[in-house]
Amino acid sequence: MMAVQHLQPADRQAFASLASHSRNRTPIFMPISREMKGKLGQRFVQKRPRLSTDQLSSDYGTTYSKLNLMPGTTIVVTNFYICPTNKKKVILVSSTINERDQMLFISTDEGTSFQRQPLSFTVETLLFHPKEEDKLLAYSKEGKLYVSTDLGRKWTLLQERVSKDRFFWSVAGVDVDPDLVHMEMQETSGGFLYVTCLIQNCSDKMVTAQFLGKIDQNSLSVQDSYIFVKVTTGNRTKHYVSYRRNDFVQMRFPKYALPKDVQIVSTDENQVFLAIQEWYQTDTYNLYQSDLQGVYYSIVLENVRSTRQPEENVLIDILEVRGIKGVFLANQKADGKVTTLITYNKGRDWDFLTPPATDMNGKLVNCKPPDCHLHLHLRWADNPYVSGTVHTKDSAPGLIMGAGNLGSQLVEYKEEMYITSDCGKSWRQVFEEEHHILYLDHGGVIVAIKDTSIPLKILKFSIDEGRTWNVHNFTSTSVFVDGLLSEPGDETLVMTVFGHISYRSDWELVKVDFRQSFPRQCTEADYDSWRLTDPQGERCIMGQERSYRKRKESAFCIKGKSFTSALTAKPCQCAERDFACDYGFERAPSLKAEGDRCFADFWFDPDSPPEDCHQGHRYESSTGYRKVVSNVCEGGVNKQQSSKQHICPLLPPKGLQLGIKGQMLAVAPGDDITFTVVQEQGDTTNTKYQVDLGDGVRAIYRNLTVTDEPIQHRYIKPGVYRVTVKAENAAGHDEATVYIQVNAPLQEVHLEVVPIAGRNQEVNLTAMVLPDATNLTIFYWWIGDNLQPILSLENSIIIKFPETGEVSVTVQASNGRSMVQDTKRVRVFEQFQVIPLSFSRNLDHFNPNIPEWREDVGKVVTKILSRITGVPQELLVTMVKPGLPTTADLYVLPAEAKPAKRSVLSNKQIPSIKQAFTENNVSFIVRGGLVVLVSLAEPHAGSGGGIASPGIWALMVFLIVCLISTGSFVLYKFKRKIPGRNVYAQMHNEKEQEMTSPVNHSEDTQNIIQGEEFIDDDLDSQTLGNAGGNHSGVVLSINSRELHSYLTS
Repeated sequence: MMAVQHLQPADRQAFASLASHSRNRTPIFMPISREMKGKLGQRFVQKRPRLSTDQLSSDYGTTYSKLNLMPGTTIVVTNFYICPTNKKKVILVSSTINERDQMLFISTDEGTSFQRQPLSFTVETLLFHPKEEDKLLAYSKEGKLYVSTDLGRKWTLLQERVSKDRFFWSVAGVDVDPDLVHMEMQETSGGFLYVTCLIQNCSDKMVTAQFLGKIDQNSLSVQDSYIFVKVTTGNRTKHYVSYRRNDFVQMRFPKYALPKDVQIVSTDENQVFLAIQEWYQTDTYNLYQSDLQGVYYSIVLENVRSTRQPEENVLIDILEVRGIKGVFLANQKADGKVTTLITYNKGRDWDFLTPPATDMNGKLVNCKPPDCHLHLHLRWADNPYVSGTVHTKDSAPGLIMGAGNLGSQLVEYKEEMYITSDCGKSWRQVFEEEHHILYLDHGGVIVAIKDTSIPLKILKFSIDEGRTWNVHNFTSTSVFVDGLLSEPGDETLVMTVFGHISYRSDWELVKVDFRQSFPRQCTEADYDSWRLTDPQGERCIMGQERSYRKRKESAFCIKGKSFTSALTAKPCQCAERDFACDYGFERAPSLKAEGDRCFADFWFDPDSPPEDCHQGHRYESSTGYRKVVSNVCEGGVNKQQSSKQHICPLLPPKGLQLGIKGQMLAVAPGDDITFTVVQEQGDTTNTKYQVDLGDGVRAIYRNLTVTDEPIQHRYIKPGVYRVTVKAENAAGHDEATVYIQVNAPLQEVHLEVVPIAGRNQEVNLTAMVLPDATNLTIFYWWIGDNLQPILSLENSIIIKFPETGEVSVTVQASNGRSMVQDTKRVRVFEQFQVIPLSFSRNLDHFNPNIPEWREDVGKVVTKILSRITGVPQELLVTMVKPGLPTTADLYVLPAEAKPAKRSVLSNKQIPSIKQAFTENNVSFIVRGGLVVLVSLAEPHAGSGGGIASPGIWALMVFLIVCLISTGSFVLYKFKRKIPGRNVYAQMHNEKEQEMTSPVNHSEDTQNIIQGEEFIDDDLDSQTLGNAGGNHSGVVLSINSRELHSYLTS
């Protein structure tokens, strides 16, 4: 019946055809190592597929010859490409086993010989020109795009920063120049653009932006006559289309579709089929079809099931049946049930699949519509060497074979095999389990091998469109089947089964030749005709009656290369079924009783003029119907013709948008700015555009959006400019505004903050920005570990630190063009002392007023003072203040001891510190040998406003001592006269707190303040410290009236 040949090379290297990996097959066979199985099937997952290159066949696997690409070197073939216009030209993408050397192996004789071509980059993808066989595009792993015009021997860099899989050759019949390349590339600023260029010169200056503004990453798609991009602004995404390279137009979906995702299904026959996941959907999509230009979309089927795959890929259960245009299969999910539907007129009408009357054994089945139908799985195969769950082919029109089940819904675990030879009108069951399918000789031979994880040695084949099946042992030893391969050409009768005996064995290939089964070529007498009809028996499909040829069941002959399936096509008169709903209309299932009508959606006005309606022209109101694209019916009913004729009125401008090329709203002085004006709706030919650039420059334009005349400008002075465009005609007006910030980039920011702060005391944070003449600088203040910053337009804020310890403070300054930051650390204490310092006036001449200089001077003072006084350096912090005259604050910190002893230790240190300054012992030398003396600040320079001078402090202390003495005497004298009165003195830390003067008091005064002479031992004395210094106070509790009486007496 057929010839079978086992192929087992001496080196036990198994073989598989690389040809079926390409759309355009070639009779070249090459060995593939077992590591490649991860690419060929789900069952075998390898980390990295690799090809070894030991054997080659040019006669479809009958004989093999040794292929040695580089003697003595192990070569890994990572991919291969076959020229679609000349199958003799083959390119292998290869590398050494350590990937150190990248190279191509180029053949022009079907692989008989190869020429090695080293590469300076790593190829990720190659793309042959669709018409010119020696031109190639190569995409590298670094995101660079290269071009070759001599079949990969010499490469030229086209562009950098190109998006992966977003580059396309020109489309013949649509693009004018065959050397044009479409690509999505990234700007240096980070945005993505759709650009084109010629391969002869594709530098940055020579690329042409084809879409105004930036597009979303990975959104460019060039398919046939259409180009698609999308733009996301905020949370809204707009989709745009260009038909036959005309201007981009926003795609018009129903107003409240609000798409979350859009997937292109088909662009055949000058119409776009796409699936939209609307705002309320999670695991389904709605199917839409467009008008000729791909702009206006109407719904054709709701709730098509979808599955999200790894890497964010989405699989939608819709399949275009190959061989007969306009036929689609789709799985609809409604109320939790999945059912299979079929359309013959591009989605205008959908029907269930008619169940077969009997099963594969001829027994009647209990499956009657409308409660029971046939349902099919519409899954693509992960393995490119086997068919999916439904198999169709262009050369076998009407032949559909798929896995599914009978019932009220699709059942995931049921995969019985069904076949139809009349394009879905009638079905037959052929197997109880899923099989891989291969069509040979235009469907004259159907080969089926069970889809299973166990080894097999039989295949089934049919030569009468699946009515009867023969079983054949294709091998004596069972093998795990990895794929089915066929000889190139639709007329082939030669196939190869490849697999492996065990997981550790090499691959086995078995060549099966059906040519001996057919003794002759078919003649006209060997064919019958069949008419295409839908399940209701309608013959006029897509406006014509079509008939096809098929081989008679009794004829055992080869259809051959010259076979054509199409027989006749006769136009029909137009009927209602030839018209679909127009944009803004849809069929409502709830209103079926009123007939098969299209109803206007509530948001759509059928009498409104179209957007491209020019004043004085005529337009017709939409009837709600449009002829299905590619429908060829003639005469008869014309539901598209409207009786309402209108004259286009003057439309007011609407949707006016003012933008900037590059979308940079913050620029530097002197930068060139190109403003763009877009008007989405309304008249443009009779509209006046008044432009005010905000700096006194004004202009008036006409037909601005028609001529696409750019508005270019340059701002010289920093500032904020309000730019407005007002579009106005006799019907109305619209206005758009943008604000342009003109700033020089920020150079740096310095955070000014005290290094020491008291807990819960106010601290000023100040950011000094360079340059200081910036506009609208925003400051972000980050305190400690808080992830929520404080925002301000002022360069300073007041904060408090609630806890002691070390706190990080960071400020970021941003003006739209740049952002700079600085960080400082603040140490927070319960108590400490501050001593203001001053410097010799000669230091001012050497003060550049920069943070680094101030920090160095502070370190010098601290170091000298520590050496003189013996106070540890870590307890002293000198902070030089910004500005002139040069001053500083000395912070004396508590030692690491118990809280009760810290005050005492600090008080013992303070006199010695002040004595060092008083005796002029603290000095340092600056440039030129000039001595700078550091001294205590003048009395009026005390820390904090409102602090008294030493004389006033002494007077106040003297008065307090007098009051205490007098009060003690009075209490003692009248102790018996005023029973129940208690006199006490205590330290108070609320409103009565007083700050000690930063200037040194006399020794006697300090003793008085400490209360060592006048306060009894049992009184509670306490010293409180904060950013201002030591706080102390004495409060006498006595009746004020009695005290007044005593003093007056």
